[in-house]
Amino acid sequence: MYRKLFVLFSMVIIVALLVLYHEPLLHWVQNNERDYVIVTTVIATLMSLFPVIPYPLVGGVVGAVYGPILGAFIIWMGSTFASMIFFAMIRYGGFDKFGNKILLRYTITKKITVLFERNAFMSITVLRMIPVIPSILINAYAALSRVPFLSYSIASGLGKIPAMTLFALVGHTIVTNPIEIVYMILIYGVFISIVYTAYRYWTKRINLQMESQTRKKQPSEI
Repeated sequence: MYRKLFVLFSMVIIVALLVLYHEPLLHWVQNNERDYVIVTTVIATLMSLFPVIPYPLVGGVVGAVYGPILGAFIIWMGSTFASMIFFAMIRYGGFDKFGNKILLRYTITKKITVLFERNAFMSITVLRMIPVIPSILINAYAALSRVPFLSYSIASGLGKIPAMTLFALVGHTIVTNPIEIVYMILIYGVFISIVYTAYRYWTKRINLQMESQTRKKQPSEI
């Protein structure tokens, strides 16, 4: 109980501070250039942990200040650290047992959870590459399931690379050559479409394999 209260209290405090000070923090990042990389990474982590403003905006600001390479690395580190922290808060804050019972209570959620846990690394990596899926949902679902922390962290970090790189490139390109943004978005859209199609095909095959295994077990159980 105390762990849950501590985690909830910490979340409320962080969200309240971000709501009040997100604009000054972004302004500070814009005006301190390359002097405080570590501090900027901490700010990016907090803003990714609880996105009171869209994280692509944060990535764009950092990319405009630090350039496409260092900027992408900073926002990637911030986003990855944030996902690890949120995962740890849910998993080790005392919410995992209750959440796991809910996931396994209903047939549809149980099936999805079993599929997710069996292919956790690939699932998390691909889901991270699809920007329309809220990061906080992936964090929470993985934490409530039985996915190992290390596998989650590595897969999550790998899956974030394309999106974080895009955010930094967009921010840098706005300053240098805005017309290139259109080409970047088109290329990224094609990339996401390919990843999503491949993922749907892969999960369909896994489902068919699971159904086949279930049918094979039924006669022996009778």
